[in-house]
This record gives sequence, C-alpha cells and structure tokens, in this order.
Amino acid sequence: MSPAVVVLKSGRDRSVRQRHPRLFASAIKEVSGRPKDGDVVDVTDNKGEWLARGVINQQAQIAVRLLTWQHDEAIDETFWQRRVHAAIARRKRDPALAHTDAIRWVFGESDGLPGLIADDYAGCLVLEISTLAAWRALPVLVDALSEAIAPRRIVRRMDEERLQHEFGGMVPRAVREALCDEAPAEPVEIRERGLRFLVNLAGGQKTGFYLDQRDNRARVAAYCEGAAVLNAFSYTGAFGLHALAGGARRVVNVDSSGEALALAERNLALNGGVRAEQCYECVEADVFDYLRRLRNGDERFDVVILDPPKFAHHPGQIERASRAYKDLNRVGMSVINPGGILVTFSCSGVVDAALFQKIVFSAALEAGREARVIERLTQASDHPVLLSFPEAEYLKGLICRIE
Repeated sequence: MSPAVVVLKSGRDRSVRQRHPRLFASAIKEVSGRPKDGDVVDVTDNKGEWLARGVINQQAQIAVRLLTWQHDEAIDETFWQRRVHAAIARRKRDPALAHTDAIRWVFGESDGLPGLIADDYAGCLVLEISTLAAWRALPVLVDALSEAIAPRRIVRRMDEERLQHEFGGMVPRAVREALCDEAPAEPVEIRERGLRFLVNLAGGQKTGFYLDQRDNRARVAAYCEGAAVLNAFSYTGAFGLHALAGGARRVVNVDSSGEALALAERNLALNGGVRAEQCYECVEADVFDYLRRLRNGDERFDVVILDPPKFAHHPGQIERASRAYKDLNRVGMSVINPGGILVTFSCSGVVDAALFQKIVFSAALEAGREARVIERLTQASDHPVLLSFPEAEYLKGLICRIE
C-alpha cells in the first residue's frame, strides 16, 4: 500500500530539496489520502514530483519529519535499525571520545533520528523523546540500541515542552506513563579526562550532565593555573573540577540549586579533594544577584565562567534573551582582574554566534572594558551538526581576554 501524499505549495519545495529535515505546515498545499498522525507519507512538489518521505503529524507546526530522500528507501524497522547503528558507528570512530564513558550516541536530526536523544552514562542509557515520530518508533529504537551497545539499564524520559507542541497541547497519558521511567536513586559515576563525576539521572538537568561542554571544560582548564576562578551557573561543578585539575588556586562555584552544589561537593571528594594550596567553595545564590554584590565589593577573579541556562526558547524571546546575556556579561566582566579571562556561553539555539558576539561586545562597551576573543567554542563532537540542519549548532562560547 502506497503512503499518503503531502503536496507542497508552489515555491515551497526549496528546503525539502536541500534536505532540511523539518517540513512546516505552512508549506503544505494539500494532503491526499487520510493519513493518521504518525503515519509515513510521501512529499511532492506542486507538480507531483516526488521529493522525500517522512512521518506526518497534523497537530504540530512541524507537520512532517522528513527521513529519507531516496525513493526506494522504506521507513520500516530495518530503516530505524540502520540509522541507530550508523550513529553509534560514527561515535566509535571518534578519537575525541576515548577519554570518557559518558557519550551521546544519538543526537536527533543530526543522526537522521528526529526527536531521539540517547545519552550513555557508564552503561546507563538515558533516552529523551521529543517527537511523535520517535515515540512511534520507540520499541524498535530501544531494541536497536540494546543490540548495539548492550546497556545495563535504560531510562526513558520525555521532553515535555516539545511533546506538548507535537500533540497539540496535552501529552497523552499513555505517552507520559511510558516515558516516565524511574531513574536510579543513587547517582551514576562517570569518568572524563581522568576526573570522576556523579550524575543524577533522577532529577538532573538535561539528561543528567552537560556532555556538550566536555571539550570546553578541558580548554578552559588550560587558562586556570594559579588563577582564582568563578564558576557561575556551576551546576554540579564540572568546570570547577577541571579548573582545579588545571592548577587553579581557588574555585568558587555559584548556583541557585543547593542539590546541585551538594553533588559538586561529592564530586570534589570523589576526586581526592583539594591540595593544601587550593581553595574550593560552593555558594548557593542567584548568579545575577551574586555578581552584582561582587561588583560592589573588592573581590576580583582571574577567570570567570558564565554558562547560563537557555534564555530563549523561540524567536519571540530573542530580544529579552539578548538583554539578559548583555547584563550577565557586563556584570561578569566587572569582577575580572585586568588581563583576566572571561569564558561565556549561550545554549539558546535561536541566538546565533554572530548575535552572541555582538551582545558580548555591547556588554564590554557598557562595562568600560576592552575584550579580545582568543578562542571560539562549540558543542562536543558527539553533538554533530548536520550541514542541512544548521539549527543543531546551538552551543556557542567565547574565551575573551579582558583588559
């Protein structure tokens, strides 16, 4: 039986021809047949030329998740298995992942698997589901992952915000129940470049740890020898521990979550504590308030790390997010010793790298500081960016010398 057909409006086929994996409802002229949400459909231009095949969801703004541009490729169990095995094979060839046992095996559209995140924490696999397509394929995806990497445990999670868009509001009870697995009560231990970390899979941010910052933690540590380091939005202290390993004389972690800071203290103990000449502190506070108090005092730092949560979730929030990033960086620069280092990040995908640099430039002007970019940072290699889907490049960072 042939799939139903989605016919595009005139002139709205360019992104499909360029293999962008998202087809928006506004581009659709008509749908022939009566496909149910979650069914496989073919996509044609307005003249009937076949373009691609994917999974339809008429409740969502992203109406079709495009999966293949090969006319003879069926979207069946074998298809999903091939995609999973190909994603894992790419990571196994990646030399950058040799120093850790915490790996993102699948990164959504960048691996041709929209709506699936698969993060491995020392054999405990966390799956995050955010699309109807991934939900419908979940049993075969789980089987394929189990076969390929043999995890000792699998935890299923849902990205509730995105699934609400997928299901037109309320996430169905069956989906919610299936994606609310109980995670291990105790944190899971992972290793990263000779350091050990405890990861809270039950209630941690993202899937438990910021795997995307893995390479950046090592880069920032290179600037920390003998330095006083402020690690703002520290979460469980990963940047701070790398700074200590890099020879920092003092590290101050600041976060609003006391639970996260408690795990940061445990991570310190797990790695043998601090040397006699080092100091390590955890401060539970609102970062913006804490920085303003520092600015009004005399205490200054040689390295300031600003790794805030996502300030913009969609384009309508860009202006507000830009103000927040500028305020954060302006105050952050004010507590850096002359010649010191600012490490600043944005994980808001809708704030691109060019805009983020302009924001940091404006912050420097208002702070009366001279800033030079000495390194640009991005997400780790197990978070690849498919060139036909540039939206996957969400993390951007700058290392700046502040005078």
